[in-house]
Amino acid sequence: MELLVVHPAIKAFMCGSLSGTCSTLLFQPLDLVKTRLQTLQTGVQPGSGRVGMVSVLLSVVRTERLLGLWKGVSPSFVRTIPGVGIYFSTYYSLKQHFLQDRCPGAAEAVLLGGGARTVAGVVMLPVTVVKTRFECGRYSYGSVIGALRSVCQTEGPAALFSGLMATLLRDVPFSGIYVMFYSQTKASLPKEISTSPAAPVANFSCGVLAGVLASLITQPADVVKTHVQVNPQLKTAEAIRYIYMEYGLQGFFRGAVPRSLRRTMMAAMAWTVYEQMMAHIGLKS
Repeated sequence: MELLVVHPAIKAFMCGSLSGTCSTLLFQPLDLVKTRLQTLQTGVQPGSGRVGMVSVLLSVVRTERLLGLWKGVSPSFVRTIPGVGIYFSTYYSLKQHFLQDRCPGAAEAVLLGGGARTVAGVVMLPVTVVKTRFECGRYSYGSVIGALRSVCQTEGPAALFSGLMATLLRDVPFSGIYVMFYSQTKASLPKEISTSPAAPVANFSCGVLAGVLASLITQPADVVKTHVQVNPQLKTAEAIRYIYMEYGLQGFFRGAVPRSLRRTMMAAMAWTVYEQMMAHIGLKS
């Protein structure tokens, strides 16, 4: 038991879980608004330009009160706390195994980030499906366990893995691109900044830049993933065709603003908190 507690991978898991908890609680409203934007019905005239982030935000507050913006936070926690922990512990283990304490190059960073996200994404996909359904407003689940039971009984266990391909197509490139931009911009910082008290602010700024670029590149896959998980009868190719026929090319970028804000700020905060905690306990992140 003592070995488990002091094992570096376990410490990385704990640091990642705590960083994910903080960022999820702060930015859950952006995730809910993103999901609502992507799953608006045709009758709402999504192409009219009148339905945007602010109007959806105000609509949620009017109909579900302020706390309605945190709808789906419980499945988000169930997914994020272990999910981010699995991501960072896998990332740390892969980095230590293949690179030891050497900083990764651009291609190595893509592989490290993508590999860690693949493991975390597959393990946590059932909770991701439930979280998406909680947020879209079409399902009246009472709890995470109740939602999992309902999906298994009415649609079969396979529905819990709906959108797997779209999720991996979104998350693996996002993580790979993010880690590449983040590690390279951080490595370009002057040493006096990296070792100064301003290091967390500098790391956060690098994370914001990396997050914006990675979010925009992977936005179409996020829209497809949301449609497949909300409408499990759709296959990935069918969802792509449906989005294009219904909304045009701009449909693949619906919800881009709240998602970019959330993913960017969450990733930047998670990495900053993770690295500070790892440094505090004497481990090189």
